[in-house]
Amino acid sequence: MTSILILNGPNLNLLGTRQPEVYGTTTLADIEALCVDTGRALGVNISCQQSNHEGALIDAIHAARGLHDGIILNAGAFTHTSVALMDAISSAQLPVVELHLSNIHAREAFRHKSYIAPVAVGQICGFGAAGYALAIRALLGHLQAKT
Repeated sequence: MTSILILNGPNLNLLGTRQPEVYGTTTLADIEALCVDTGRALGVNISCQQSNHEGALIDAIHAARGLHDGIILNAGAFTHTSVALMDAISSAQLPVVELHLSNIHAREAFRHKSYIAPVAVGQICGFGAAGYALAIRALLGHLQAKT
């Protein structure tokens, strides 16, 4: 069975209460349930992790090798700062879909630069929590096209 890791970065544990005008009122637990339900409907095993620590995210990417077939990564603010996450993705040799709840290209200029995008198979942003289901379908399609 195909297995996908949903990896969420800093401050996403505060979803539902953090800047609801930007990120909505859906909680991380709601998003994780949506991902598991979407995976179940598609015959995909979904594992979810969240950390506020860059090193823990890197460790999760490394640990995904041989365990998962791909990763959906919402790196939060690390998207715009972390060469280390970019290097971890390159090293893991797993397809990664970059995901953001908000449209990062319609926000502050510093959010327009992504260190993840050059090593991701694609980017989904601006669709709120629904972006996670889109990302699962997109990654599954990418994996199926490779077989």
